[in-house]
Amino acid sequence: MASARAGNASSVRDILAHPRGGPTVLRIVLGTHLRRLREACGITREAAGDAIRGSHAKISRLELGRVGAKERDIADLLTLYGVADESQREQFLALARQASLPGWWQRYSDVLPSWFETLIGLEEAASVIRTYEVQFIPGLLQTADYARACIRLGNPRATEREVNRRVALRMERQRFLMSPHAPKLWAVVDEAALRRPLGGDAAMREQIRHLRELSERPNITVQIAPFRVGGLAAAGGPITILRFLEPDLPDIVYLEQLNSALYLDKRDDVEDYLAVMDSLCATAEPHGRTAELLDHVRLLGELKRSS
Repeated sequence: MASARAGNASSVRDILAHPRGGPTVLRIVLGTHLRRLREACGITREAAGDAIRGSHAKISRLELGRVGAKERDIADLLTLYGVADESQREQFLALARQASLPGWWQRYSDVLPSWFETLIGLEEAASVIRTYEVQFIPGLLQTADYARACIRLGNPRATEREVNRRVALRMERQRFLMSPHAPKLWAVVDEAALRRPLGGDAAMREQIRHLRELSERPNITVQIAPFRVGGLAAAGGPITILRFLEPDLPDIVYLEQLNSALYLDKRDDVEDYLAVMDSLCATAEPHGRTAELLDHVRLLGELKRSS
């Protein structure tokens, strides 16, 4: 048990020295370490909940990283788990403080649903993001005009101000892809997304040009899944899989729905979706043909307009 406490403290110290991903990921990491400490002591969630004047459900939410934690609660849990060394306790408390700070996206809380907030935090912490889109260009690769058309389609009752706020959020969300420590983004885009003229001809031309430009960046891979390949393994809808450098974070599958999302991290679920994503990448055209295919789509659009 002592070795488990030492290992947890060492990992927390590393995270504090090189934080990545903001409060969302820090909450998950903190919760993971607290769960390991509790399990090493053989303490139930019910007993841990009693120690912080809460319930086993509160402990479960805390260990899953779904909520922030008060320093008093963390201190009480560390005492219960036998963490007496002051330097170790301070490292956990410092992590709890950082995990409670608001992310930059809180500025958009008026238009940001809580279920989507988690994805933004995970994106910023990821080392690899793999995504497949059926109907739309992936949000991380959209232009402002194309994003505006998508947002209006999905939010028909939104005011012009709300639409503009959502577009601004999407544009700011993309900035981490251009940072020195940007993750690897690997996107498979269905040909249907390239053919659907969202936002009008001019917006679509600019979107395809933008996608072609981004596909030449060293950290961005884009593959096109053409109509001619027939059925695809992910016919059910879009998929995003996030992988992290932090060893305490498992791969996470993100499945977006109309007004909610699913986050899957159980090994069997993740492995199923990884197999689907691998199949998609094997079926789609190779990245080396992306520029040629995008140029072809853009040329067809121009010929159609001129006829």
